[in-house]
Amino acid sequence: MRAESPGPQHEWLDADAGPVVRPYTLTGGRVHPPVDGFDLLAFVLATSGADPAGTPGLQPEHRRLIELARRPKAVADLAADLDLAVGVVRVLLGDLLAHELVAVHRPPATAYLPDDNILKAVVSGLRAL
Repeated sequence: MRAESPGPQHEWLDADAGPVVRPYTLTGGRVHPPVDGFDLLAFVLATSGADPAGTPGLQPEHRRLIELARRPKAVADLAADLDLAVGVVRVLLGDLLAHELVAVHRPPATAYLPDDNILKAVVSGLRAL
């Protein structure tokens, strides 16, 4: 006779599924970072004195982000490395930024956008061909 595990069984979960945690539980239900949003291409770098052990209230995901950010890494890459949604990573990075454990380096804005009249002239020229 086989011993059944207690609790409800789901056919879409197997032994390899591991713990199932909703992303918003990692952020305490928060969906916006405590500071301005992070561009997906912004680079995150852990500050030189970043010691996650000396900061109470950090979750394992916070500590992992600091370790991954010892070298400059894009927000999108951090999300992929942690296998978390970008929104969750932005909130967690906001927490770290508020504690001054990471620095965010935003990509430079585009310096010049062409005038609409120039774009219309190019389109007209292409249509004439």
